[in-house]
Amino acid sequence: MKVAVIGVTGLVGGVMLEVLRERNFEISELIPVASSKSVGKNIVYNGKNYPVKSLEEGVRSRPDIALFSAGGSVSLEWAPKFAAVGTFVVDNSSAWRMDEDKPLIVPEINADILTSDKKIIANPNCSTIQMVVALNPLHKVYGIKRLVISTYQSFTGTGVKAVNQYEAERDGRPLVGMQAYPHPIFENCIPHCDIFLENGYTKEEMKLVHETRKILRAPQIQITATAVRIPVHGGHSESVNIEFEREFDMNEVRSILENADGIVVQDNLKNNEYPMPKAAKHKDDVFVGRIRKDESIPNGLNLWIVSDNLRKGAATNSVQIAEYLVRNNIVRSQVYV
Repeated sequence: MKVAVIGVTGLVGGVMLEVLRERNFEISELIPVASSKSVGKNIVYNGKNYPVKSLEEGVRSRPDIALFSAGGSVSLEWAPKFAAVGTFVVDNSSAWRMDEDKPLIVPEINADILTSDKKIIANPNCSTIQMVVALNPLHKVYGIKRLVISTYQSFTGTGVKAVNQYEAERDGRPLVGMQAYPHPIFENCIPHCDIFLENGYTKEEMKLVHETRKILRAPQIQITATAVRIPVHGGHSESVNIEFEREFDMNEVRSILENADGIVVQDNLKNNEYPMPKAAKHKDDVFVGRIRKDESIPNGLNLWIVSDNLRKGAATNSVQIAEYLVRNNIVRSQVYV
């Protein structure tokens, strides 16, 4: 497979390279692509230097798969150009997620809808991915009626600019360049992820609403969310309150979660065992704990869900989509076509 990584010099692009290497994704030719200011620089993959190419060069290379993590405006302009030369695009931005013609994929849930004629594939938002991995197996059994979501999201989800702001504030030195947030992030919590919309919610909060319904194929679920940025490096945490359509048994709930793909249950209160972002860092799983009934409503359940937002929330999910495409012969190397 000829594989391009678009935005290779960014935070998620670098993690994509790590995940491709760790999972031994078979690559005959790596095509690292970034903005004009990075063209010509070298990146290292599996001990070999690769010069960074421009987007134009990337298209001319006709990769079989292109993993995009370069922002929505780049994706809107360039994903169709890659698709036009036969490339399968897995896009990590929000550009295509709610396009009815573009599949929005979490492989554990809905990779079965992928087909050879859908060349642009959307990777969901990081906070959505980890949540639906935990919710889907329960939804299939009990049916979700309503969700109340509170997220506690790492500043790494905002990108390199946020990392620079946090580190400058932590170290007590002047910030070089524009700050990512309107307030300090070091030793602070900011209830403001992405831009505010006319309804008073942020774009991040509404992503949790719309993307969850699309991925679970359940437009009827009632969802409300509050997203908070916190000074944590390791990943995103979520408190999720679920109201099911049907009664549930707690032992069965635990069994369902323990046997679901991609989930690790950490819920031993006697030993103070529960998911934490520091422990989830650099891991691909979704960790679930604090599993307990909501005693204030019928059929209510509370979950605490944690995952590394740069891994399963972005890079790992993208690579898993690519693996599914190859494994199921949806994409076949253009070298042999």
